Amino acid sequence: MVMKIAELAERAKQQLAQVTGFKPVAVVGSYKDEEGWHISVDMLEMVRLPECTDVISTYVAVLDENGELLKFTKKRARLRGEPYEEAEE
Repeated sequence: MVMKIAELAERAKQQLAQVTGFKPVAVVGSYKDEEGWHISVDMLEMVRLPECTDVISTYVAVLDENGELLKFTKKRARLRGEPYEEAEE
């Protein structure tokens, strides 16, 4: 079964929440290569007051064609109020 990108993104959010225990905030990117689908998801790691100081981390989930999680990595963490910047590789 071929999954649409919206379905893959939803599966990535669900599976990351299950394995990390954190709440998904938004899907922020995706691409496909020989490894599978790479879906970047911002996750709420720590709730703080004021809300702009919540800790948000970006995780990359790698899913197979069926939407099953193969692996995941944490790429960066930031405060919710900080602008989103691309990390240099």
